[in-house]
Amino acid sequence: MQGTLPLLAILGALGAGVVSPGPSFVMVARVAVFSSRAEGLGAALGMGLGGLLFASAALAGLQAVLLAVPTLYLVLKVCGGLYLCYLGYRIFRGATQALATDAAGGPRASRWRSVVLGFTTQVSNPKTSIIYASVFAAFLPGHVSAAFAAVLLLAVFCMETGWYALVALVLSAGGPRALYLRAKKWLDRLAGTVLAALGLRLVAMAWSE
Repeated sequence: MQGTLPLLAILGALGAGVVSPGPSFVMVARVAVFSSRAEGLGAALGMGLGGLLFASAALAGLQAVLLAVPTLYLVLKVCGGLYLCYLGYRIFRGATQALATDAAGGPRASRWRSVVLGFTTQVSNPKTSIIYASVFAAFLPGHVSAAFAAVLLLAVFCMETGWYALVALVLSAGGPRALYLRAKKWLDRLAGTVLAALGLRLVAMAWSE
């Protein structure tokens, strides 16, 4: 099929970044273990929607906009970094709080809230948008048909959602969940510290450029 090689090249390049540990992985892992499998899958869906947004923006020429207005990129970096710091602070602060469950034994939280959390965590790192834009610029064919664009966006969504859904399914199993409950305080402090450190690094990089 025409366009198969560019499609595979784009997915391969993006896939290497998707599976690498980062803020998104930390957040989905924590939601899956701390809350429930359903909420972990909700966070995975949010990650997929964030990836879909980045892919759509890349097709629309986001890289050209950010290069033309560098101040906008700096603002996005700072805001994204501060958001990660905020998430890290909330996780660290709640490290000593007991896990609250409802009458059915499941954690109290909205699955839709998990979707939103996954989405906002995904889009909080504007560097990801540059990665998407650069990969698309490198591998997209000269003419992009509507059919190719639709297949590409669907494939990106499935890849992002599928990977984080796998993370959620594995880490929401009984063994990892029991381990987390035994070491909740220290694991939450570690997760919070990692997210805050990544956020501070993003802000520092923004100001150093």
